[in-house]
Amino acid sequence: MSKGQTPSQTVGPFFAYGLTPEQYGYAFRSLASADLRDPATEGQEIRIVGQIFDGAGAAIPDALVEIWQADPEGRYLQPGDTGNRGFTGFGRCGTGSGAENEFAFATYKPGAVGAGQAPHICVIVFMRGLLSHLYTRIYFADESAANAQDPVLGAVDPERRATLIAEAVEPGTYRFDIHMQGERETVFFDV
Repeated sequence: MSKGQTPSQTVGPFFAYGLTPEQYGYAFRSLASADLRDPATEGQEIRIVGQIFDGAGAAIPDALVEIWQADPEGRYLQPGDTGNRGFTGFGRCGTGSGAENEFAFATYKPGAVGAGQAPHICVIVFMRGLLSHLYTRIYFADESAANAQDPVLGAVDPERRATLIAEAVEPGTYRFDIHMQGERETVFFDV
């Protein structure tokens, strides 16, 4: 019997390497990538970049971010969809393949999925030390009127809402940093 720890006991850091192998230079095909764009989809192309910070403020080099979003018309891909639905709205990106330990997604700005909801992107964070992944959302700073009406964002303490808002840093690029702990801890949802 082995006296070492098994992967399930150490809780990573295996997510990024195992689920985005192409990003890390392995000869295995990734099931999802950080480029969600589809040539047949019309909409505003955007980039979302960010880092995940630990409680001490250090960028985490071995986390994995998954996003799921509606298309520019506010529709999620559903089983049985017909027609031109090449945009899946699902992507993955690890934080350890660049010098800055960033994640970066190329996608489309989502449309609102229903009356009263602001355009948003659902986010799941996996990383070492987490026994269960964490859920959060990305809202957009340039959608302030829609954000003011969104029921999920409205349920968040007003002093913490900014942790869910991606800021435009240049045309077509939004910055969304995730803070695991501390004064600027990102709001995570109990789903």
